Amino acid sequence: MIRHTVAFRLKHAAGSAEEARFLRDALALKEIPGVRNFEQLRQTSSKNDFTFGFSMEFDDQSGYDAYNVHPDHVAFVRDRWVPEVESFLEIDYTHL
Repeated sequence: MIRHTVAFRLKHAAGSAEEARFLRDALALKEIPGVRNFEQLRQTSSKNDFTFGFSMEFDDQSGYDAYNVHPDHVAFVRDRWVPEVESFLEIDYTHL
């Protein structure tokens, strides 16, 4: 199992229509084959300046690899993530 996580901060103002639209549109990622347990999270720690997080799981490396090249993921990264995300940290985990 691979847990793919990303913490990020958007360029949009907090509470703005643009922020809401980005988060709503990102829900399409959970429809990509192989994605399990997709979550959108609000970051609450004062130890960093990220605002949101996404978390999802994949059964194995081949599922994760397929997600990364899936046309819907590639389009989201190109058309939404790159222009709208100010900063991010991606961390992927497997069980020990």
